[in-house]
Amino acid sequence: MQSSNPALAKLSETPATSAYGDPGWYQPGSGGGTATYPGVVTSARTGVMTVDGVIGRTLALMALLTLAAAAAWIWVPDRLTGPAVFGSAIAALIVGLIVSFRQSTSPLLIGAYALLEGAALGMISEWFNRVYPGIAAQAVAATIGIFFVMLILYRFRVIRATPRFTKGLMGALIAAVVLMLGNWVLALFGINTGLREAGTIGIIFSLAMIVIGALTFILDFDVVEQGVRNGLPARYGWFAAFGIVLGLVWVYLEVLRLLSYLRGRD
Repeated sequence: MQSSNPALAKLSETPATSAYGDPGWYQPGSGGGTATYPGVVTSARTGVMTVDGVIGRTLALMALLTLAAAAAWIWVPDRLTGPAVFGSAIAALIVGLIVSFRQSTSPLLIGAYALLEGAALGMISEWFNRVYPGIAAQAVAATIGIFFVMLILYRFRVIRATPRFTKGLMGALIAAVVLMLGNWVLALFGINTGLREAGTIGIIFSLAMIVIGALTFILDFDVVEQGVRNGLPARYGWFAAFGIVLGLVWVYLEVLRLLSYLRGRD
């Protein structure tokens, strides 16, 4: 199953490799010291991807991102916020694209992305929080809630990553990107569509983006599960964690935007 997240899409295509370089040494149900959990097969052998490993790496990246966000929030002067946000966001985008297209599993490169993205988020959040006090904490709480709701829905197979589901979600993602690019181009010519403003259209679009972002977690959970089941090398845990963090950042920014729309209408 392909993920909509480019950082995870290749995981399900990568063959399992042993320490001796032999592909396919581990197969689900073939023995070799495996432990079976509902919906997930994890291996007792060392050096392979595990759910616990992905969780640990995700938490490590989120810790780096949070530390960078807190430092930027506190220490970047207001007069430098604009250029600093632009610089860190562009740098994070470049590093993120390198990791995604090279399918890099380097913890240093992926950690650098978390730091750069965290700095940008910290400054963006500080600005929103200054205008709408408490909005950043609300956005964080909502993002965490969305993530765990999707995890529960996936765990109990309420929503499954079927081919039909994947195809529909990919179509929605492409449509969303086309709309945002079109809105940006029109804005350059002074045409205001209201797509990213605090109006009815902007609120509906932000809600749609949050729903789409939340649903991509279903595909990402499925790809991680398949990577564990197929015994991918442990280093792919960094790649999986990077992809999950990308999703969390996306959902957080959309929730922050939506809350600002709603607070601005009060």
